[in-house]
Amino acid sequence: MTPVAMGIPQVHRLTPVLPGHLAPGIADRPDTPVLVDRYGRVARDLRVSITEKCSLRCTYCMPAEGLAPIPAQNLLTSTEITRLVALAVHELGVQEVRFTGGEPLMRADLEDIIAGCAAAVPGVPLALTTNAVGLEHRARALARAGLTRVNVSLDSIDRQHFARLTRRDRLPSVLAGIRAAAAHGLAPLKINAVLMEETLAGAPDLLRWCVDEGVSLRFIESMPLDADHNWTRDHMVSAQALLEVLGKHFSLREIGREDASAPAEQWLVDGGPHTVGIIASVTRSFCSECDRTRLTAEGTVRSCLFSDREVDLRGALRAGATDEQLADLWRAAMWSKSSGHGMDADGFTPPQRSMGAIGG
Repeated sequence: MTPVAMGIPQVHRLTPVLPGHLAPGIADRPDTPVLVDRYGRVARDLRVSITEKCSLRCTYCMPAEGLAPIPAQNLLTSTEITRLVALAVHELGVQEVRFTGGEPLMRADLEDIIAGCAAAVPGVPLALTTNAVGLEHRARALARAGLTRVNVSLDSIDRQHFARLTRRDRLPSVLAGIRAAAAHGLAPLKINAVLMEETLAGAPDLLRWCVDEGVSLRFIESMPLDADHNWTRDHMVSAQALLEVLGKHFSLREIGREDASAPAEQWLVDGGPHTVGIIASVTRSFCSECDRTRLTAEGTVRSCLFSDREVDLRGALRAGATDEQLADLWRAAMWSKSSGHGMDADGFTPPQRSMGAIGG
């Protein structure tokens, strides 16, 4: 069966030729080991997707039936993930690694992946983006393996509303997972909530819950990365609309970003010490400060969420490429990164892959 028949989006996958024949158009790249692009940005934050599978079916991320399965032989193995993470840190200047999906807890060997990477890149923060379903049963082992902290996706603390959004009635498991992560020192613990028309009214309740639990909350403007391609800018909830709603319940004072590359603008809640962050990906784009590079679950480098160009490292790795050759391929992929997501440009076309297929 062809990928199209299976429902797998077709991306512009660049299969490199080994050795010494890198992707065209990089002759003007400066002689530097780091992942610099043509606009002077340097990628130091690596996102590694490890599966397309998920235990939820969030409406803004996945279709009701889930994503088309990736054949097991096409997924990076734990050993391959460890090798590429070590390469990224030791050869390319990456300073932080985050594992995503799909839902990374769906990988039975997640603890092995974390332990392997922790041993290969000691001292480098290893984070996890998760929906926390089942995390209560694995938080201890993940912390012992070397996981540093977690971000949990949670859009509502109303059980019925949560079930409608995720198509699964799993809120109690999520809340238990959050508390288990906190109990085992996976901190700072952050909650990520996607801004939607159907969640705006409940945003103050979610913020109050996070304040009471002592965890940080960040709201994220929805982007055209849904699998059903129903996103429209007219129905998108903006950061400003959220601030107006939260301002009716809390005293908010803007304190800015933690640093230039941090995506979330921060507000003090009721004078502090708690804060709420807003990632205004659409209305207040921060593309000019982007410092991310991404590996898909199939082992391709994706320089930007909104670019369908991917460079195949898995194929090169399995063909016997050296670390130096893999590093050069990765550098070439990032050198061609676009200036921004282009949502405001005429003729903008959303990426073919959804967020769940790319990795958060």
